[in-house]
Amino acid sequence: MPEVTVRICMGTGGIAAGGSAVLDAFQQALSSAEISALFENRCSAHKVGCRGLCAKDVLVDVVRNGIATTYEFVTVDMVERIVAEHIVGGTVVGEWAAGADYHDFLKKQIKVVLADCGKVDPESVDSYVQSGGYAAIRKALMDMHPSEIIAVIKTSGLRGRGGAGFPTGVKWETCRSVDAAPKYIICNADEGDPGAFMDRAVLEGNPHSVIEGMIIGAYAIGANTGYVYVRAEYPLAVKRLRRAIQEAEYRGFLGTNVLGSGFAFSIK
Repeated sequence: MPEVTVRICMGTGGIAAGGSAVLDAFQQALSSAEISALFENRCSAHKVGCRGLCAKDVLVDVVRNGIATTYEFVTVDMVERIVAEHIVGGTVVGEWAAGADYHDFLKKQIKVVLADCGKVDPESVDSYVQSGGYAAIRKALMDMHPSEIIAVIKTSGLRGRGGAGFPTGVKWETCRSVDAAPKYIICNADEGDPGAFMDRAVLEGNPHSVIEGMIIGAYAIGANTGYVYVRAEYPLAVKRLRRAIQEAEYRGFLGTNVLGSGFAFSIK
C-alpha cells in the first residue's frame, strides 16, 4: 500500500502566495472516506517552513513511497488534479512540476542550519522528534559531562555567524569557567543586516532546533534560564517560537527537571 506525505510551504512567502488555502484544500481532499480507505490512513498533508525560493510559491512536495516531486505556483484549483493523478494514480502532473531552474537553484546548496526547513512541521513537536529532533539533548544530558560537550563543539570548528566568526567552543568554555551565578544564555534572533532573514527563517521553519541548541548550550555553560530576542515585526516567528516553547515544556524538554536529568532550564 503506497504511503503519501504532502508538504506545503507555509513560510512567510508561502502564506502570502495562498499557502493556507492550499493546505486546507489538500487536507480536506485527503480526509475523504475514499482516500482514507485507499491508503489505510497512510496519507497526510502538513505545513513546512520556507523552501528558499519564494518566487515559486506556493511550493508543494508530494512524497509518494519515498519519492518526492515538487510542484510550483500551486493554487487551490490545482489540488484536485494532483490528488487524482499523482497521489491516487501515481502519475506526476508533469506540466506543474518544478523545472530545471528550480533544481539548478538548489543543487549547489548544502543546507546545515536550514536542512530540515521544508521537511518538518514547524508547529509540531512530534514532527521534529520524528526527524531526529531532541535526540542530541538526550545524549548530552544523560551521557556527557559539560566539558565533553564543549570539547565536541571545539573540535567541530563551529563559529559564530555574526561576522567575527568567533569559535563557539571557546565562547562556551569561557562562560563555563566563570565562577558566577546566575548565568543566562541569550539567543539573538535579530536581523542586523539589511534584507537578511536567516534567524527568522530558522524560527519560522524549525523553532524546536533553536530550543534544542539553547538547552545544550545552557547545560554546557551552567545556565538555567535562556532568553530569545526577536523582533515584533516577525509575527510568524514569534507565534511559532511561543508554540514550540509550550510544546517543549509539555513534553519535558524544558522545565525544572529536563527529561528526568535533574537539569533545570526555561526559555523566555
